[in-house]
Amino acid sequence: MTTPPGSESGRRSPLAGRPAGAGAAGAAAALRCAFLDPAHLIRSINDPEHPLTLEELNVVEQVRVKVNDAESTVAVEFTPTIPHCSMATLIGLSIKVKLIRSLPERFKLDVHITPGTHASEHAVNKQLADKERVAAALENSHLLEVVNQCLSARS
Repeated sequence: MTTPPGSESGRRSPLAGRPAGAGAAGAAAALRCAFLDPAHLIRSINDPEHPLTLEELNVVEQVRVKVNDAESTVAVEFTPTIPHCSMATLIGLSIKVKLIRSLPERFKLDVHITPGTHASEHAVNKQLADKERVAAALENSHLLEVVNQCLSARS
């Protein structure tokens, strides 16, 4: 039995499923498609505490998603609902995982809190920018389950 790409000992990596990088023109065309538009991808992420999406809570907004195709970067600012939101890191992690799983590998992602909107903005942004911390968080099966619930479609 062979193991699928991105897996160890038959277990699929939490970040597996990310499209392989195509040529620049192909990736740019794919990114312009509505289903690969970063703002469109993250709008339906569920809030971990409320039965609403991040878009419905105004946590994510189209104007706070910046794509620079020439530099292969995507920057997302998100605004927690309250300045002491205890779920800010989880929300940022969910946004980051959704984009990692959906966008071509060539894109460097920057997911951070809108400046001045959270009491622990610097600490949360530092965690979200640290690749090793993100990878370690996604190795935690309980945390990965919560992230996947945030990313799953509501029934």
